[in-house]
Amino acid sequence: MSLVIGGKTFHSRLIVGSGKYKDFETTRDATLASGAEMITVAVRRINILDKNTPNLMDYFKDTNISFLPNSAGCTTAKEAITMFELVREGIGIDFIKLEIIGDTQKTLYPDVLETLEATKILANKGFKVLVYTNDDPIMAKKLEDAGAVAIMPLAAPIGSGLGIQNKYNIMFIKEAVKIPVIVDAGVGCASDATIAMELGADGVLSNTAIAQAQNPIKMAQAMKLAVESGRLSYEAGRIAKKPFATASSPTDYMPAL
Repeated sequence: MSLVIGGKTFHSRLIVGSGKYKDFETTRDATLASGAEMITVAVRRINILDKNTPNLMDYFKDTNISFLPNSAGCTTAKEAITMFELVREGIGIDFIKLEIIGDTQKTLYPDVLETLEATKILANKGFKVLVYTNDDPIMAKKLEDAGAVAIMPLAAPIGSGLGIQNKYNIMFIKEAVKIPVIVDAGVGCASDATIAMELGADGVLSNTAIAQAQNPIKMAQAMKLAVESGRLSYEAGRIAKKPFATASSPTDYMPAL
């Protein structure tokens, strides 16, 4: 079940976020419970650079979990590029999640034009770019051509918990690109993650659904199992849907009574 992104191999297909938790301890405990090997960090919102204040990275020492800095809060390509260059200089990480928001008030939908431009520049600078985008297969292909190492289409608006609103587009994106497709944003519960994996997604990113659950640790465990079962279901190959009944027992042999 290994997942390879930008030359890195992960045994878990679940990525988790670090926002909205009540404290760093819960962030760590839920992340460990999820089995994830990568956690996203909004550099503009959570401290990972200042070593003189409480630092999220300190809570993950002696674990196998790697950090995926993201550009949440950035609204232009220039902002995101500058931020990631500072991150690489400060902590040496060039494996990043690009997120440029176009509508900061209501939908938090991405600005795909700024995102495409930033992807080209960052990829040329040697960054491994995982790209948050809308659920558009045409844009997904453009981002792949621009140098992205993974496409991260939204399932629904960030933090909405609505689950996948357009299953067909997720499938179309998977068909359009050769790099990993990781469903991101809008996952609300474990069943949403399973559906994403059954559609053929290579992975799922979950933040709010875990962090804001009444019991984040249990939800993290549920997400882990959901992603694993969804992947197994996809690999097993589901039966075809039919508009009528089919007997589960053979009818061609009926013994005489």
